Amino acid sequence: MQLRFKSKHIGTLALLGLLVIFWGCAKKEETTPSSSNNKPAQTAQTTAENASAAASPSAPATTTAPSAAAIATADGEKAGTRVEITELKRSGDNNLTLKFAIVNDGSDRLSFGYDYGDPQHNIKDFSSIGGVTLVDGANKKKYFVVRDTEDSCLCSRDIKDVTAKSRVNLWAKFPPPPDDVQKISVVIPHFGPLDDVPISR
Repeated sequence: MQLRFKSKHIGTLALLGLLVIFWGCAKKEETTPSSSNNKPAQTAQTTAENASAAASPSAPATTTAPSAAAIATADGEKAGTRVEITELKRSGDNNLTLKFAIVNDGSDRLSFGYDYGDPQHNIKDFSSIGGVTLVDGANKKKYFVVRDTEDSCLCSRDIKDVTAKSRVNLWAKFPPPPDDVQKISVVIPHFGPLDDVPISR
């Protein structure tokens, strides 16, 4: 009788021990998957962040974005080109100074050569903008770029090619129109006319 009781007691203890072991294993299995499940989620998030960073590099915005200071713009004959006038001002040397940019948004290089010079000064105006003029429609008068004693234009010269997706800043000086002329047309070869450009002081 005593032996049977002991044997029963030992069986119960063994059963309890097995339950404790199973319970511990089940607990371990519950925690392990959750941490391993988090890992792929973190990896996926990191991959998404890396892809996003690659898609939007920290390079500056395109250098050909329109200038906020432009007072007049016109498209060029060549696809993807435009001109932006930034200033037309009466200067202290009794001249009118024109400042503008030629923008090349196209995929090809833009060359100057003889294309922007005055045909009357063909050789002197190579790689210059000597052919730019101002037109006062009200007084029916045309103004040419001022020239020095050697007949060279007082304007941007030796201009290099404008590569794709870039711009070049240029300038030219003109004789001043009468004081009562407050707006004038700017004619730049191979670009649309820029009418009623305001003259500042």
